[in-house]
Amino acid sequence: MGTGPWLHKNSKLSSPKQPTTCSTKFPKEIKQYPMESVMNNGWLTLPTFQNPSQDSAIRQFCPAHVEQEQGEECGEMLLDENIEIWPHFINEQPQLAPSEAEDFVDSFFNVECAVKSSEGGENEAFDHFQEDGIQDLSIMIDDVYYDPTVIEGDELEGCNGVENVITIGVDQGLQLVHLLLACAEAVGCRDARLASSILTEIWPCVSPWGDSLQRVSHCFAMGLESRLTLLQNVNPNGSFSNRAVDVSLISREEKNEAFNLLHQTTPYIAFGFMAANDAICQAASGKDNLHIIDLGMEHNLQWPSLVRTLASRIEGPPKIVKITGIIGDQDPLELENSTKGLCGEAISLGISLEFRFVPEQVTTLSLTREKLDLREKETLFVNSIMHLHTHVKESRGSLKTILQSVKKLNPALLTVVEQDANHNGPFFLGRFLESLHYYSAFFDSLDASLPRNSPERIKIEKFHLAEEIINVVAYEGSDRIERHERADQWRRQLGRAGFHVVGLKCLNKAKLMLSGYGCDGYTVASEKGCLQLGWKGRPIMLASAWQVHNVPSSS
Repeated sequence: MGTGPWLHKNSKLSSPKQPTTCSTKFPKEIKQYPMESVMNNGWLTLPTFQNPSQDSAIRQFCPAHVEQEQGEECGEMLLDENIEIWPHFINEQPQLAPSEAEDFVDSFFNVECAVKSSEGGENEAFDHFQEDGIQDLSIMIDDVYYDPTVIEGDELEGCNGVENVITIGVDQGLQLVHLLLACAEAVGCRDARLASSILTEIWPCVSPWGDSLQRVSHCFAMGLESRLTLLQNVNPNGSFSNRAVDVSLISREEKNEAFNLLHQTTPYIAFGFMAANDAICQAASGKDNLHIIDLGMEHNLQWPSLVRTLASRIEGPPKIVKITGIIGDQDPLELENSTKGLCGEAISLGISLEFRFVPEQVTTLSLTREKLDLREKETLFVNSIMHLHTHVKESRGSLKTILQSVKKLNPALLTVVEQDANHNGPFFLGRFLESLHYYSAFFDSLDASLPRNSPERIKIEKFHLAEEIINVVAYEGSDRIERHERADQWRRQLGRAGFHVVGLKCLNKAKLMLSGYGCDGYTVASEKGCLQLGWKGRPIMLASAWQVHNVPSSS
């Protein structure tokens, strides 16, 4: 990707180079930026920071304040009102106060991050994340940096041979975070020359082979570079001309492999499957004819566990289980082949298992009884694993109509698993800060689970996480599909659509599952009927189950 490929060509991290000439002066807001970078005769210079205390508690940073200064209710309006808004490109001014930026940077270097409940116990473990908007983070700079030397041949295999290691201090990490924030502010001001100049300072400091901060910063630098490219093709109304977006060079096979690896090596995906399956099994108690509609189905990973759990019911297994996947542009033959083994296993367990695939996008037209072949006496379930957020748009319509269509089907249960993050703020800078916090925690958890030279880790970060980050940071309009929301926002939207939450009862199962991963950093809590999986207290995934208001609870 131009000056910022996945494997960057700079061979080592050094102290800042000779200042880079930049004819564009800092805007007033960036001159006040706490990084205290100054432009002396057109030269960009970087400060030297004292090492912060590693024992002090994380300071509180609230990116919601950024959006409050520009309209407190704007984020919610985007989901509820019939408006079109493009503040990302039209007269957006950076609103990051110096004290907030310092708190944000300080949070990267303090390690006391586990969330402790005061009086409410585990049920309120994440309340302050949702109600106060506090964005704690469990990231600190590691002291080892892998030399990102250009490797010939297959880079995923070549990473095993990376051995040049140098020790860096916290100062360079502080400078890196400050540079990312300064670049994001410049991008928000549409100052392409300044942003490009700052990017030239960022690239030598990041690496897809280094510690967790260097790796996540590499992804965000790519996102910023992509956004700069897109800014050159923005129409007066804020839309991109001629769909001027980068075409992903990552194949579907690579994306699927990365997702499978994430499922195998971390609890994030398995947690969602476990919670959804447990809710389905409880609601299906005593039912013999089950029909599950899977929204945006891309794989068969969720269903083996469900089939085995249903087969072990005290009252005996259900006679018929039908799973209908709305698969978009996935290959139905490939999905069908992946289910043959499970269908054979189900027969041996006394269950007639049938898969059916609808090769359409999830729309109101595909969510009809006729299209889904719904039949009398079937107990219907609708399952959404990290899919509904793709229907959140900047104008009224998509999500609301999808939820209304699901309600019309009158399912016994709707299961929803989503990333628990606010990546859909209306203003670029607030979204950038929130996503940097979230994905830094995600990368930190990978650092605790997989070696830095692990090919599996490289694939997860390159083919899955980097793609998400670039979409969140660089894209707008219909091209931005990674529009993750917080738990409270999902509660509001589902409540307004006519659903009420069904409390999940698998907290102990989730804890037992997490104990098998050998990492102390994973945390799980029950909050207002939903389950939240986090890393050192930072919410990462949300699992929930919902019923239509007129359907009596099964509990």
